[in-house]
Amino acid sequence: MQNLTVLGTGVLGSQIIFQAAYSGKTVVAYDLNDEILGALPARWEYLKPLYLRDLPDATPEKLDAAVARIRTSSDLADAVKDADIIIEAVPERLDIKQQTWEQVAALAPEKTIFCTNSSTLLPSDIAPFTGRPEKFLALHFANEVWAKNTGEVMGHAGTDPEVFEQVAQFAEEIGMVPIRIHKEQPGYVLNSLLVPFLNAASGLLVRGVATPEDIDRTWKIATGAPMGPFEIYDVVGMMTPYTLGKDSDDPEQREFAEYIKREYIDKGYLGKGSGRGFYSYE
Repeated sequence: MQNLTVLGTGVLGSQIIFQAAYSGKTVVAYDLNDEILGALPARWEYLKPLYLRDLPDATPEKLDAAVARIRTSSDLADAVKDADIIIEAVPERLDIKQQTWEQVAALAPEKTIFCTNSSTLLPSDIAPFTGRPEKFLALHFANEVWAKNTGEVMGHAGTDPEVFEQVAQFAEEIGMVPIRIHKEQPGYVLNSLLVPFLNAASGLLVRGVATPEDIDRTWKIATGAPMGPFEIYDVVGMMTPYTLGKDSDDPEQREFAEYIKREYIDKGYLGKGSGRGFYSYE
């Protein structure tokens, strides 16, 4: 599968685009309008030094070649017309994902395999909207995909086993370590472990127990971990915990969502990629 289309060019979508292009794939980056897509060149310039820092084989020439393999489009029909595989990385809301796949189903070639990068939602809840449930499954990436390079592959009861293996192979071709998940699980493996950890940290914050800095410092000193929970929030970006938390049944998660909107999102502090979140990276 050489031709990839990525739907959504946010923090993780843009990383998937760049990583696939760096690995030799031809990539179309789709988003809703040209204004959003116009921000991508700055994103590539942000990612390049991170690749040079973290990947021994990265060179300026290879990174420029990756950018040359990326095409942008705000026309969905144009974006998917040649796709061998489509990875959807739109906001983490079931209704948005279902609507997106309904639109894609009417436009994509018959050959195309469909993948969602959802971090919490089940493929079986989206599959009926794809028009080809046997060719639909999840391929979930961790943030900073070039270095934290897991690719969680999770199908649903109707996923063709051959398609499942094709996606696992594709993940390997773009530098991921395929993690084959044998049963649907909300949060997959990574977020089943990570989300309760992050929720515990945000609960400590909104209850006034300790500051983000002291919570992070405690975790790193006591466990030897390289990052604390609020440093991880900065890598994930503020929009994901806000989107997940604002309608949560947990009042602490709703309070945390309101807090990060007021103190960070409304001020343009969207996390590490924007130069500032709980910490400054400018």
